[in-house]
Amino acid sequence: MRAPVAATIARTTAGNSAVILADPTAATAAEDTQRNAQGAAVLAGRPVVSVAHDADEQARNLVGWRQTYDQLAAGRFVGTLTEMPLDTMKVFRETTSHTLRQACEVRGDAYWFGIPVRGQGDMRIDAQWVDANAFALRPGNVEFELLTPAQFSIYGVVVRGDVLRHYAASVEHKDFDACVPHAPIVRASPVRIERLCALLARQLDVAREDVEGRHGGESDRASAGTRLASLAEAERCGSQADIQADIQAEVLAALFDACAGDGRDANPACGGGVEGDARVMAESGARRRWIVDQAREYVLAHRARAVGVPELCEQLLVSRRTLQYCFQDVLGMAPATYLRALRLNGARRDLCTQAGSVQDVAAAWGFWHLSQFSADYRRMFGMRPSEALRAS
Repeated sequence: MRAPVAATIARTTAGNSAVILADPTAATAAEDTQRNAQGAAVLAGRPVVSVAHDADEQARNLVGWRQTYDQLAAGRFVGTLTEMPLDTMKVFRETTSHTLRQACEVRGDAYWFGIPVRGQGDMRIDAQWVDANAFALRPGNVEFELLTPAQFSIYGVVVRGDVLRHYAASVEHKDFDACVPHAPIVRASPVRIERLCALLARQLDVAREDVEGRHGGESDRASAGTRLASLAEAERCGSQADIQADIQAEVLAALFDACAGDGRDANPACGGGVEGDARVMAESGARRRWIVDQAREYVLAHRARAVGVPELCEQLLVSRRTLQYCFQDVLGMAPATYLRALRLNGARRDLCTQAGSVQDVAAAWGFWHLSQFSADYRRMFGMRPSEALRAS
């Protein structure tokens, strides 16, 4: 196997944060993903929510863009922006109350993926409709026009170009430039779009809940305090970088899945279509079992952190698509599902032998969000971790 995945996830000297980098100098070529809507520096991974009562204010809230918003319908405007700044990308959800004409341009070597929320009307990009089975994609330094309806919400992901190219080559084993459509509209299957939206919603829900906790009642503030305490503990133990890397890798995987097409015209260069599937299926049964066994051994050897699929792909020198087929064929489930179950079972065994407190056991198996660990554990085993510890 290869050395640890430093080629993909490096740590900066300031902040000890994880960065997916191919070219260390490329970080300055695109937008600063670690600035909030007001332009202030923020810790990557910390959620930010802003509210605007003017279309121009809403336009200014998107840091890293050149854009102008024109309100085309009468009434008082209200817009919200929920964003999650990360080391190499920014994930956000924008909601606007009135019909808008938007002149937009992402700065530098970056790509914007715009996924409208279903059931809230269709938008247009450069005079073309973006329906429920499509999303928008534009590179940096290219001006484009959006026309969005009233009461409209859209998920956005802005990713540095060097990150996309490196991820495509090292994890997907694909040519990024051949995969990315040059047209502003990308067709995708409803399942892939729904999966992408669900992933983005799950990450951004943390932002909404934390803001409600800070401004809500005592129980809300206590809940938010617990989440922030868990985050602080993760930072203290150096695991926040791993958490960020996992989020970014999961988002990148979902974006590449969506870019593969709607299944009818998938690009073989991107691993899609009949030709791409045939290459993967050519792996022998013994080879597939070996890949799964090696993945299991690697995860167990690094159990103190949540090893993700991208890291396994680099270590095993296989594409993500190959890894998925191997796990599906050998175990009947996706690799991420099995790897989570593997770590949960390890934690269960430690709890049953009283190897430590719930927090200690969770940390030993790479679970740094205690509330999420408890929810996953209960879903898997039908009881809380604390109940398993008391019963031992």
